[in-house]
Amino acid sequence: MIVGNGEVAADAAPFIDACDMVIRFNGCRNFGLAGRRTDIVALCNTGRPAKAMLEDETWRASEAVKAASALWMVRDPAHFEALRTGILARHPELDDFFDDYTAAFAGLCASQGKQHVVIPGAIHGEAVAQLRLHDGDPGVVPSSGMIVITHLLNDPAYRQDKIMLTGFSHEGWEGHPFAAEKRLIDALVAAGRVSRLGSTHSSSSHSSTLHGDV
Repeated sequence: MIVGNGEVAADAAPFIDACDMVIRFNGCRNFGLAGRRTDIVALCNTGRPAKAMLEDETWRASEAVKAASALWMVRDPAHFEALRTGILARHPELDDFFDDYTAAFAGLCASQGKQHVVIPGAIHGEAVAQLRLHDGDPGVVPSSGMIVITHLLNDPAYRQDKIMLTGFSHEGWEGHPFAAEKRLIDALVAAGRVSRLGSTHSSSSHSSTLHGDV
């Protein structure tokens, strides 16, 4: 179950917590309402969001972060460094976008006994390629949610798993190509590669509205 930071159905929590693996994002803002099980927290490990999380003792000590056995970094530092010149040429206002906090998150993982995983830069490239196939402007960068979905679909370790989504509204920071991401995910759902919680949980009519910092 991939749980975005947006609204989920009121009775979704027990279903989410019963899944074999639950992935949340950054601040895990709907933790509790969207269940409590947390196996992985996927993080934006560059720029202001990363800095804010690392400086926030409440976040570091939160139940979701403490429960997670792994923290996944969605931005491969070497890949992002290669993107720096092109992105800053188009968006000079993103002067701190490439500030890298991967090492600090690795230290946090070491201190809390967690696995530290950096999603390969090739996954970022694959997400951009898929968005372009669906007539989408790839924006500045794909969202964290799109990176995690692409990673799971391309990792043989998860090939036999049923991947479900909830909490995705496809709106938020204008640098993420949310309209294109919605079209791509809709296509993945239609192809049976992922499913939304509302279309698979027969006991209720769950909707999958989501927030945009994933």
